[in-house]
Amino acid sequence: GWRIPREDDMMMIYDMISPSFQDDVDTITNPAVSGKTAANPHAPVAKWILGTGGLVAGMVHIGGVTRLTKSGLSMTDWKPLGSLPPLTTDEWMVEFERYKQYPEWQQRKSMDLEEFKYIFYWEWGHRMLGRTVGLAFAAPWAYFAARGRIPPGYHGRMALLFAMGGTQGLVGWWMVKSGLGDDRRGDRNEIRVSPYRLAAHLGMAVATYGTLVYTGLGVLSVPHDAARAGAGAGGAGSGGGGGTSKLQQLARSLSSSAMTHARKLRVGAMGVTGLTAATILSGAFVAGNDAGNAYNTFPKMNEQWIPSEDMVDPVLRPKWRNLFENTATVQWNHRLLGTSTAVSALALAGLGLAHPAARNAVTPQARRGLQVLGGVAVGQVSLGIATLLHYVPIGLAAAHQLGSLAVLTSGIYVAHSLRYASPALMRGAAKEVGAKVATTAAGVGKGGVAPAMPA
Repeated sequence: GWRIPREDDMMMIYDMISPSFQDDVDTITNPAVSGKTAANPHAPVAKWILGTGGLVAGMVHIGGVTRLTKSGLSMTDWKPLGSLPPLTTDEWMVEFERYKQYPEWQQRKSMDLEEFKYIFYWEWGHRMLGRTVGLAFAAPWAYFAARGRIPPGYHGRMALLFAMGGTQGLVGWWMVKSGLGDDRRGDRNEIRVSPYRLAAHLGMAVATYGTLVYTGLGVLSVPHDAARAGAGAGGAGSGGGGGTSKLQQLARSLSSSAMTHARKLRVGAMGVTGLTAATILSGAFVAGNDAGNAYNTFPKMNEQWIPSEDMVDPVLRPKWRNLFENTATVQWNHRLLGTSTAVSALALAGLGLAHPAARNAVTPQARRGLQVLGGVAVGQVSLGIATLLHYVPIGLAAAHQLGSLAVLTSGIYVAHSLRYASPALMRGAAKEVGAKVATTAAGVGKGGVAPAMPA
């Protein structure tokens, strides 16, 4: 029958499923020396997708600085294909006069032309970077698709990513328009964009980034995840045409207890990733309400754990608006979500690194991801506290926003590394074993000799 795998068996399969990163990307052996072909023919596609993800992360960072410098309303029109910035003094004066026609100017009348140029360039750079990201995705996509280099099953994902990128530009202008009208935030002293639209804009960017990262990791893993012809229960020697992937081999090698622990870790990784995304969205409401410049103490909020008297503004109707527009409530929500994310990430790292059951359940790849996740979670919550205590300086605040993407990336990486514990793969492995048992039973029933099961 099936035996519980020994540690040396596990390490042999780990070595197959988790080679070094460079081997994963390029080749397992040096083709110049051995003459062997590349282990992953889809590596260029994966590099392009992950590179685009890096550009989107840069886009999010530049967008954060644009907001922190209050530059987002400096451009009062939108052209889908973009345009050059003003080049002459006369052109700058025309642009400056156009800006003065909108409500934000009433709060910044002391601004001179040079100061206007500063905020204009931030917004212009942010918009043009967005168009550059779109081109960096669309052109290679067309090239790889024309040459048949997109892996099977990923064509729909590419179309989705392209649609998400195009929608992002529209959402960005929809957000900016909310800060240009006289009817926006009439009950507040400062003109800002709608926090709901800001959250939608940031949320779309983060969703696009996460999808790019997960897709890139998936393409990198195609050689390990794809079934090998002539292997496994239906392969050569069994008369079938099926195959077994390295990932399935790993899943089948795990004992029941190890697989149960790996499955719990995978669910936990997805939970931490989702919690991180929720924390990022709550941060958008903190930014949209300028809530980071209040209650600048930690862990309490002005000597209170829960400032309940400040968390419901009687002016806001209906009351649910306090969840998204009340300074105290918005900041308390972000504190709670941020702390919960950090604690959850550390707990997950502990379960994956120190728990006895993890010894034979976690691959080196997943172990490295858990180590990074725990580290960046601690760094991110520390950045958040420092940003709050120092009244949101631009440098710390921008680093804090970028840190949230580091936590998100680590969570995605861990969840992907633990895909061998996914229910779908387990169901596939169970069907394969069932088919082998059925074939064996049929052979015995006909008077044949049962083939030996793995020792």
